[in-house]
Amino acid sequence: MSPLKPLYALYEWYISRNLHSENMPRHVAIIMDGNRRYSRIQGEFDPIEGHKRGVSTLERVLDWCVDLGIEIVTVYAFSIENFKRPSHEVEGLMKLFKHNFETIAQNKRIHRNEVKLKAVGKLELLPDDVREAIKIAEEVTSKYDKRQVNIAIGYDGRLEIVDAMKKIADEVKSGKLDPEEIDEKLVNENLYTAGLADPNLIIRTSGEERLSGFLLWQSSYSELYFCDSLWPELRKVDFLRALRSYQQRERRFGV
Repeated sequence: MSPLKPLYALYEWYISRNLHSENMPRHVAIIMDGNRRYSRIQGEFDPIEGHKRGVSTLERVLDWCVDLGIEIVTVYAFSIENFKRPSHEVEGLMKLFKHNFETIAQNKRIHRNEVKLKAVGKLELLPDDVREAIKIAEEVTSKYDKRQVNIAIGYDGRLEIVDAMKKIADEVKSGKLDPEEIDEKLVNENLYTAGLADPNLIIRTSGEERLSGFLLWQSSYSELYFCDSLWPELRKVDFLRALRSYQQRERRFGV
């Protein structure tokens, strides 16, 4: 056992005891950054190994969220820009997504904790077998309403807004909608994330301090937290620090 492990356990306990359940974010969004860098640091030539390790991290984070009472988690898994990566990596990721969505459909923890799964993004860009796996995972969890996990895949925040505008423009063009009726609520209803509460807290790992097109409309009043740890290396203490930082802030909402 690492000599630091008992210290981290003690630190986790210290931070946890000072968190307040009544001030826990309802919706946490996460940019899971650093999988490829992790592979390079570990001497792996195949970046897919880092992504596989990242899946394990996500499973742990979702368990922490259940324990802490966080109801909604949205994670940035694959952007439209990521399609430009080397074909070997993209193909490997698609196989990984297919496998993971199939696994989710049978995951006992998902069903025990009544977690609804939803994929958000331009899903039509994904291979047929990945979309089929997503469809099955969504269908078998569709009746759950205690918790929700959203996987942003084939996602781009700017394109999401453009697509929403196109839907609204079609309604106006067909005479079903008066331009004067267009408001924030209507835009929200036409986003990929329609029906979801905006994220209270957005966490990005790997030390990068930008949103990279993630939930651009929805993040207007989100608190942002940037963590130096690479996603596959994220520890519970890192996650608890983000929650502590959130609870220490005074949320003004423009006031």
